Amino acid sequence: MSAPKVEQISASVTLGEGPHWDQNAQALYYVNIEDANIHKYVPATNKHTTLKIDGTQVSFIIPLEGTKDKFVISVGKNVAILTWDGESSTPTELKYVCAVDNEKELQNNRLNDGKADPTGRLWSGTMGPYHKSTGFFAPEVGSFYSFSKDWKPTKHLSKITVSNGLAWSEDLTTMYYIDSVTKKVDAFDFDAENSKISNRRTAFDFELNGLEGIPDGMAIDTEGKLWVACFGGSKVIRVDPTNGKLLSHIPIPALQVTSVAFGGPQLDELYVTTANISWSDEQLQKYPGAGATFRVTGVGVKGYPGQPVKL
Repeated sequence: MSAPKVEQISASVTLGEGPHWDQNAQALYYVNIEDANIHKYVPATNKHTTLKIDGTQVSFIIPLEGTKDKFVISVGKNVAILTWDGESSTPTELKYVCAVDNEKELQNNRLNDGKADPTGRLWSGTMGPYHKSTGFFAPEVGSFYSFSKDWKPTKHLSKITVSNGLAWSEDLTTMYYIDSVTKKVDAFDFDAENSKISNRRTAFDFELNGLEGIPDGMAIDTEGKLWVACFGGSKVIRVDPTNGKLLSHIPIPALQVTSVAFGGPQLDELYVTTANISWSDEQLQKYPGAGATFRVTGVGVKGYPGQPVKL
């Protein structure tokens, strides 16, 4: 098998994140968190559309099942329903449905990575602000939530620093989760019917495998292997969560690799978002694709389409 081909498909943004492949629309959605922008890319026509959301950071966009123009998004620490035709530069409507981390001391928290599990239930976690003085995010002030159909949040984890990647096993018995600063991918027993997680354990450890950077977003393929973005590591890795082994890696021409999603008509392509945060001229010369989104073909496996939110 020939080596995977990495192709840049977008211009650079500050913090690309949250890629979601809509199989029905044959389109990729992703966000630029810092500028509160939503992006839509249609590979068949090579059309790229951008929507600016009023407010603070937007960290995910997920279609609402059974609709063509409604999406679940985050705006700061709020979950909102966006009505958008996918073409216009302004939304038709933005309706806030709930907020999390409402305690006064957590007022600067925001939602980060979010996904719907295979049953259509939304999961997302929060993180605190970045402190330039220390070079770190506020430690352990975030939490991890699921959301009911009436948008009531249920807290499952606390003392989270940077809530990030999510994936579920095909048989719905295991949820994989990343708090980036731990440099680990964790696994939980997953109770889909009651929306509960338990028995937290390490599925993959960056430090034990000698990897640079930290784990960010991730996706799972049809063979049950995880594809993990390495922020600060300039690559996407494929790992076996059952034994903690590193299987392979794909170099990405950007240092800060943020997330991955399977897509394409056959779900055999990998879309990869990256960031361009606090870069020097020297770093930009080394990584001219920093902040761009990439399509990787020839990965040799298939994944799953993005799961819409069900109400």
